[in-house]
Amino acid sequence: MDYDVCTSLPAMFFANTAEIGDRGFLWERCDGAWKPVSGAQARSDAAALSNALKSLGVVKGDRIALISENRPEWLIADIGIMAAGAISVPAYVTNQVSDHLHILGDSGAKGAIVSGPALARNLLPAAREAGLDFIITMAPLDGDMGGPAIHLWSDLLGAQDGTAPATPDLSAISRTDTACLIYTSGTGGTPKGVMLSHGAILSNCKGAYHLLLGFGLDDEVFLSFLPLSHSYEHTAGLMFPLSINAEIYYAESIDKLAANMEEVKPTIMTAVPRLYETMYGKIIRGVQQKGGLSEKLFMKAVATGRKKYEGTRLSLGESLIDPVLTKLVRKKVAGRFGGRLKAMVSGGAPLNYEVGVFFKALDVELLQGYGQTESAPIISCNPPANNKMRTVGPPFVDIDLKIADDGEILVRGELVMQGYWNNPEATAEAISDGWLHTGDIGELDEHGHLKITDRKKDIIVNSGGDNIAPQRIEGFLELQPEIAQSMVYGDRKPNIVALIVPQQEFASDWAKANGKKPDMAALVEDADFRKAISAAIDRVNTDMSVIERVRKFILTAEPFTTDNGMMTPSMKIRRHVIRENFGDALEALYTR
Repeated sequence: MDYDVCTSLPAMFFANTAEIGDRGFLWERCDGAWKPVSGAQARSDAAALSNALKSLGVVKGDRIALISENRPEWLIADIGIMAAGAISVPAYVTNQVSDHLHILGDSGAKGAIVSGPALARNLLPAAREAGLDFIITMAPLDGDMGGPAIHLWSDLLGAQDGTAPATPDLSAISRTDTACLIYTSGTGGTPKGVMLSHGAILSNCKGAYHLLLGFGLDDEVFLSFLPLSHSYEHTAGLMFPLSINAEIYYAESIDKLAANMEEVKPTIMTAVPRLYETMYGKIIRGVQQKGGLSEKLFMKAVATGRKKYEGTRLSLGESLIDPVLTKLVRKKVAGRFGGRLKAMVSGGAPLNYEVGVFFKALDVELLQGYGQTESAPIISCNPPANNKMRTVGPPFVDIDLKIADDGEILVRGELVMQGYWNNPEATAEAISDGWLHTGDIGELDEHGHLKITDRKKDIIVNSGGDNIAPQRIEGFLELQPEIAQSMVYGDRKPNIVALIVPQQEFASDWAKANGKKPDMAALVEDADFRKAISAAIDRVNTDMSVIERVRKFILTAEPFTTDNGMMTPSMKIRRHVIRENFGDALEALYTR
């Protein structure tokens, strides 16, 4: 398709689903089998929903919230809202009543679309208080929950049979209109509504297309895993696949992700570093448990693969054994990912170099990208032909990028948000003379690849005036098999300390081997267990500079989760919330 002349996301959807026709387009696993929604069916349903929304009084510019798990109806709802001239407002399925109330109230939503009773329980109290006109539910709700008028999805779409045009009139929708209002995940406080135009997302799709051309785009298959309410998955895992007529499969859950990959055999997959780190840990633990020749061959495949990637010459023996390692090890690993994976793309947070090289050594291409919600969201990504894993690649096409005097990354182009909804002060702070101030610190190498050093607001400045990047230290800590999560601390302090969440599997194995009860709450107070964690931290410290070394630490049995508010739905830690919960204990480390 011609990304430059496309007028809107619904225009792209209706044109491309007409080409897809009766072929499988959106796939969901039901009753033990993968079942498709064809391009023609998706097209018909989106047109019917658009017409139905207009019949409910929706007019151009109205905001409609969308709360659903990843499923075919998500895209149909998103497009149906936009085709009616309205603005889609996706919300996370993990939102509590207060989160929904903030988004509904702040956006001034007219109505909402929800998947069913499970998610409606937190939505309805907020919808009543916010004064929504209606709620459309994809599945019947449990009894009369009160509040706005409730419409069943199937009834509403069925009522449009024979009345809705095959393609809605999209002539009043332009590239500069707001397509969606995506709320930030709240790592720094109250979520803000990011206004993204149709053109911003189309610009991102064009950049992704040019990036992946090196693989030879053909009949692509995407496995969607990240929440579609996240701007990264909304663009990279939904709108971009749509733009190239790819098939989209919706993963069942993180627990079934590995099985889903073997069944679906995706060609491209997008996820956040946390998922790849988890994969890395599981693969390493599985190999170590096998032990013997299997472990030796696997680790040799990783070692020789790494040498090849880093440009180190293989010895004669390594050159002779490497093809054998590919057959015995790398092809088996590829099979676990479905066997035809062209690339996994990592975004949303920094990818640890060790994790990236690990997969590359096993012939699994892992491309690190960079962006933020305010840039629709992708700014740059490593191309397959020049994958420099210590960088996040060159900027996408049609993007101007420069480094400010203080090191901040500034971006300009159609991808930049229109601003924060109802927040002109924050908008003026973020955008100046057309340049988006990303809040990230970085540098460009001699080949134009961008390297991120840290978040401007997250940088720790110790009492000696040294700048320290916390994410770098945390990344190395969380590669240790003993450590699941971490947050380092030390702004205006003489040294770095850390809060550590032990790895559950390691804790269970350690307790069994040492005759202790596998109770995490008790283990974090156990002196011998602390020594085991301390040994892991010591290993990390050997690779850190003097100012980066973790001097003291505390343990917690409580992991960082979305339920306790210490992690965002996109798996980034909320530092300010963790500091509120553990600040006193971390401060006490400096007086011991």
